[in-house]
Amino acid sequence: MGSRIAAITGGMLLLMTVPAWAQVSVLDRAQDAAAGAAEPVPGAAQEIAPPLACGNQPLAIARMSWPSATLLAEIHALILAAEFGCDMRITPGDMGATASSMASNGQPAVAPELWVNRIADVWNGAMDAQMVRSAAPSYAETSFEGWFMPRFLADTLAASPSAAALAEIVPVLSPQEPMRFISCPPDWACSIINRNLVSAHGLEALVEIVEPANRFEMDRLIAEAVNRREPFLFYYWQPNAVLAQLDFVALDMGPYDEAAARCLADRACADPQVSAFPPDQVIIALAERVFVNTPQIAAYFQRASLPLGEMNQLLAELNQPGATPESVAQRFVAERGDLWRPWVENGLP
Repeated sequence: MGSRIAAITGGMLLLMTVPAWAQVSVLDRAQDAAAGAAEPVPGAAQEIAPPLACGNQPLAIARMSWPSATLLAEIHALILAAEFGCDMRITPGDMGATASSMASNGQPAVAPELWVNRIADVWNGAMDAQMVRSAAPSYAETSFEGWFMPRFLADTLAASPSAAALAEIVPVLSPQEPMRFISCPPDWACSIINRNLVSAHGLEALVEIVEPANRFEMDRLIAEAVNRREPFLFYYWQPNAVLAQLDFVALDMGPYDEAAARCLADRACADPQVSAFPPDQVIIALAERVFVNTPQIAAYFQRASLPLGEMNQLLAELNQPGATPESVAQRFVAERGDLWRPWVENGLP
């Protein structure tokens, strides 16, 4: 197992052009046997090679256009080629188009990061037709939005920060003036939720809500506040490089309450109540034929949920000069076997 991974990280495996090693080995053994063996004895039992884990067809995996999905496609392709001998094909993907294609013809076989709530009609139709199935969540966590504070601020607290405790700790952390809360742009739905949550937690007089004009101003305000070592809070989402690059701590937002969350999303919410942000369904989607024809590969993906914090780190690495999705994926496979090896080991023949 280790030698195959070393082959990848050394640049010897050309994923898209070189046949899978397991397939080459089977062909070599067949040719050697044909060249040197005597005629088979009539009636004698013939040895049958075990089936390949990936079957005898290339396995296509969708590489979506956003960075986290791109990285997942590259990582899974490397591991499957090295550990199971799969002949991998990485194909361009788009959320709706990929789901539609999987529903109609089962291609690609894998979509490693599908946000199904955003394409619910397409996904539900594919599920009803029994063409696709969810293997596992793409990430170990299901909450992707929340409030954060810089680690240098969290380290001054006696306990892990929580939204419920802000009414007590904000006056201590910012005794002279209201603490800035950097929200999202005013035309984003999260700006309404954040304003209502501030009210629900009793923070109106304790924080100053700042709503940047766009995503770029939002990131600039956060970076400037960190550089000044200013006590501040902010809203953000994951996976995202910013959270790893600048070292932030997520606040415990408490439990999710569906009725409260519906009101929080309403600009005219008359009585805001506390709730965490709604969870999102982000999955590894497989064509149904993967479960039927290549169960070892399906089992691999059923174990392949990645921690969000790890993806944040990968995205931060991808932002470094000269980094590419391929190089970041190769580094992950070479150095983070503690994370991915359990995905593999129970599925090997």
